[in-house]
Amino acid sequence: MLDNKNKIISLCLLSSVFTAVQADVLVILPESGPMARAASSIKQGLDSAYQSSDYKVPIQYIDSNQKQMSALLKQYVNKKTQLVIGPLARQDVEALVKAKPKVRVLALNETTSQIQNVWQYSLSKRDDALALQQLFAKDKIQELLVLRQQGTEAEHELMLMSLLGQSNVPVQIIEDRPKKLSKNQGLLLLGNNEWLNQQTQLPKSKVYTLANAIEANKPLPQGIQFCDAPALYDVGWSDVVRAYEKNPVDMPYQRLMAFGGDTWHIAKQYLQDPKVKSVEFQGRTGLIKINENNIQRIPHCYQRSKKGIVPVVI
Repeated sequence: MLDNKNKIISLCLLSSVFTAVQADVLVILPESGPMARAASSIKQGLDSAYQSSDYKVPIQYIDSNQKQMSALLKQYVNKKTQLVIGPLARQDVEALVKAKPKVRVLALNETTSQIQNVWQYSLSKRDDALALQQLFAKDKIQELLVLRQQGTEAEHELMLMSLLGQSNVPVQIIEDRPKKLSKNQGLLLLGNNEWLNQQTQLPKSKVYTLANAIEANKPLPQGIQFCDAPALYDVGWSDVVRAYEKNPVDMPYQRLMAFGGDTWHIAKQYLQDPKVKSVEFQGRTGLIKINENNIQRIPHCYQRSKKGIVPVVI
């Protein structure tokens, strides 16, 4: 007969095998390291949406920190696995694409490398830029002036590149705040909330900023417009509200909770219909459009009015 120590080891091994066999969905996220806090908010949002869902399947969470994607796939993917969610780090997504998984994957970042059965979903600057362009078109902007907070130029470089690459509106970087705008000019302010509120005597219209300048219970200049995840402004997303109530966090992590909720909603579409090719829905992070293995997210847009933050109809 086995002694007690060997019994415990055997039971642990059997439990590990049983868990792997039973998991229809594998979620690969870092539990430690520099991206662990972001991953934790995504997991909280995903779990909350999952608990609210009428569709349940066995899920297993796997720590991706300092582990090779190919080894994780080999260890955990089996005949029972229907879907892999993750990883989060861009280099891990690249490694996963190179590993050419046979199972469908919903990766939580984007790379230039793509294969047919790997969806890539993220809170990308490219999607934010697309939503801003819709605002510019609504306001008939023909020239965009951009004023940046000193020292944050590198932080906003990707957004500017996205705007320049996707828009026909000329962009001009300026050093000083303009006293007024011409009829067809717009002003984009790139900086944090404190800097934004230091910009006095701004035009009352056609002024824009990014979602990262928005902070809970902090003021915004009158008339300014921005695009962001609707779940942060619409209490109708009860699963995101519950996730936040369990773990109150700053707005960047609230967006990740909303991102986790939409991640589960996207995953559910495939689990319920593995042959799905096209999906469109209004999600927690914006309008989600899926075509083949391409996922596009269009955030909703808002304006600071006398009544507070109100939606902008485009």
